[in-house]
Amino acid sequence: MTSGFHIENITPILYVKDMSRSLAFYLDILGFKKAEWGDENFTSIGRDNSGLYLCKGGQGNPGTWIWIGFDGDIISLHQKLISKGVTIKLPPTNFSWAYEMRVQDPDGHILRFGTDPNDKEPYADR
Repeated sequence: MTSGFHIENITPILYVKDMSRSLAFYLDILGFKKAEWGDENFTSIGRDNSGLYLCKGGQGNPGTWIWIGFDGDIISLHQKLISKGVTIKLPPTNFSWAYEMRVQDPDGHILRFGTDPNDKEPYADR
């Protein structure tokens, strides 16, 4: 790389309206952990060496889309999220790029959960 710097990490900042409600979603439903230094206006949440910042009112816009690639059973995750009352925008769908599900968080952000496509099922995009 010729640009002269090393990227340490990239962490999206999501706008939240109600920090307690957003933390309940990410911590209790999705299993993220909250940083020790966060407060009611700005904090960090993480899981499995990835993370997000949550900012109350000041940064970002509602409706951001985030890709979350994972190695797991998307059907089981879907069932768990439905049982918790999570808004599913797209149920698990087998595309050529991923087996994907789209979930809406309490602030309208779309989380695109994706795992490896299933080559034994038809692809929705073909």
